[in-house]
Amino acid sequence: MANYSFNQNRSGVIFASLKDINASFKDLGAVCTAIRYKSIPNAMDTLDGVIERGKPILYRRNNKYMGSRHELGGKKGRYPMKCAGIVRKVLLNAMTNARNKGLEPSLMYVVHASANKTMIAQRGPSKGAMFVTGGPSGFVTGRRSDLEFARVEIGVSTAEEKTLHKNMLKRIKAEEAIAPKVELKPMDKKSKKKEEKKEDRKEAKAEKTGKPEKVETQKSQPQQQQAKQEAKPSQPEAQKAKTAQENKVN
Repeated sequence: MANYSFNQNRSGVIFASLKDINASFKDLGAVCTAIRYKSIPNAMDTLDGVIERGKPILYRRNNKYMGSRHELGGKKGRYPMKCAGIVRKVLLNAMTNARNKGLEPSLMYVVHASANKTMIAQRGPSKGAMFVTGGPSGFVTGRRSDLEFARVEIGVSTAEEKTLHKNMLKRIKAEEAIAPKVELKPMDKKSKKKEEKKEDRKEAKAEKTGKPEKVETQKSQPQQQQAKQEAKPSQPEAQKAKTAQENKVN
């Protein structure tokens, strides 16, 4: 199993992750916080609301000089549409992993959701723009703009799982009491085609493995001679009569 930051018992949790993402890990962390401990239908509705309907996400940290939003009751927030799309992809991967294990995603909850910074690619200005003239003071060094990569992890599980911590179950019940009832949207055409192709492949494999193998038995010598005689074409009646007359003359 891949290395995840989930430090609890992993026996009943299904994971999915995406690494080396060119996005802000702070915005990804805020989106993960917004869907944590929610049911998968409610989490998908929250992410679709940010992407399609332009709903804001609450920022509890890293919100200096950020505007307040009336949709959040005057609290600070932002519209991280790009990061919401990335987290949505990871959540879809977790849902497919759950389906492959015979579980129903609409009855599961987002138990683990986190985003962390993985690596920093150092970047500076081009060679020609390394120094910028600054008047009588001579020159001023160019500014750096490093590129940061992030990693997103999501774990889903059922609320009936005994391996979950007590605090997790409390948070899941609290979120379920507040959140409205939302049904999971049907799959897109592309995902439907993929599922149909997978089912067709499974059926083809089952047909191949289900057919009994042909076993050839060795025949005895008289049986082989009889089979050869039956395989030869029958002689016409005229030819048979000629052979009979020749035998009489001899």
